[in-house]
Amino acid sequence: MTAQTIPKAFLWRRLHSLMGLWVVLFLFEHLLVNSQAALLLGDNARGFIELVNSIHNFPYLQLIEIFLLGVPIAIHAILGIKYLFTSKLNSYRTKGQAPDMHQYGRNQAFTWQRITSWILLVGIILHIAKFRFIEYPASINLGDTQSYFVTVSVDKGLYTVASRLGVQLYGREQIQEQKKEIESRYAEQTLVDVAKTLNPTEKYDAQQQMILSSAQSYEQKKAWLKVLERQKVGPTQVVAVASNFGTATLLTVRDTFKSPLYVGLYTIFVLAACFHAFNGFWTFLITWGVVLRVVAQKGALKFAWGLMALVAFLGLAAIWGTYFLNLKN
Repeated sequence: MTAQTIPKAFLWRRLHSLMGLWVVLFLFEHLLVNSQAALLLGDNARGFIELVNSIHNFPYLQLIEIFLLGVPIAIHAILGIKYLFTSKLNSYRTKGQAPDMHQYGRNQAFTWQRITSWILLVGIILHIAKFRFIEYPASINLGDTQSYFVTVSVDKGLYTVASRLGVQLYGREQIQEQKKEIESRYAEQTLVDVAKTLNPTEKYDAQQQMILSSAQSYEQKKAWLKVLERQKVGPTQVVAVASNFGTATLLTVRDTFKSPLYVGLYTIFVLAACFHAFNGFWTFLITWGVVLRVVAQKGALKFAWGLMALVAFLGLAAIWGTYFLNLKN
C-alpha cells in the first residue's frame, strides 16, 4: 500500500497561512512601537525613541529585515495575489443567477479579506518606499558620535520640539553659514596637508598626536557638512540633525502626520491591516486545528476581534495622536 502524497496546493495554503501569522506578530509590534510617538507632549516620546533605537541597534539588522520580515511578507503577498485572482467574492446579491449568501458573516469577512488585500498590497509598497528609502534618515559616524539628518517642513511647534529633543535645525542660510565657517579654517586645512607628509615614528610624539588629531577632527567636520549639503531643502523646509536614529525617525513621523491627507490614507491603511491580520489569525486557528469545536471557534472569533480592536487603537493613536499634538506643539 503506497502512502498518499500531500497535495501541493494544501502545502502552499499552509505556508501562506503560517507566513500570515508571522505578519500578524510583526504588525502588533510595529503599531505598539508607533503608538509611543503620540506621547510627544510631556513625555517627549521617550518610549518611541528608546524602542526605535533598540531595534535600530540590533546586530545584523539588515539580515533580520530581509529574512525575518521581507521574505515572510513577500511569500504571503505573492501567494495572496495568486489567491486573489483565483477566488471569487461571495457576499453580494446575485438576483437568482447563483446561490445568494450575502447574509452570512463569514462570506462578508471573506470578501473584505480580499478587498483589504488590495489596499495592503499598494499601501505596504508605498509605506516602505516612503519611510525605508525616500525619507530614511541620512547618517554619519564621527568617532564616538553619530548624526542623523532628516528634512522636515517648518511649523511653529517644530522649534520647541527641536529644543526639547536636542535637535539642531538648519535652513538654507544656516547651511551656507556652516560651509563658510568650515572653509574659513585655513589653519586646520594646513594641518591636514601637514598630516599627509608625516612619517610614522616608533616613539611617542606629542606634536604628531596634536597634528593628526586636529586634522582628523577637521576632516570629520567636512564630512558632516557634505552630508548636510546633500539634503534637499525647500523654501519652507529645514534639515533637522539629531544625535540618534529614534529622534530623527520621530521627526519624520511628526512631519508626515501634519498632513490631513496622510492622516486619512494611513487611517484606511491601518484599519485594513488590522482587519486583514486578525480575520486571517482566526482563520489560522481554524485551518491549523487549534480550535475545533464550534463553541471554541466562536470564542476564538471574539478573541480575534478584541485583538483587532486593541491593535487598531494603537495604530490610530500613532496617527491621530501625533496629528492633534502637532496642532498644539
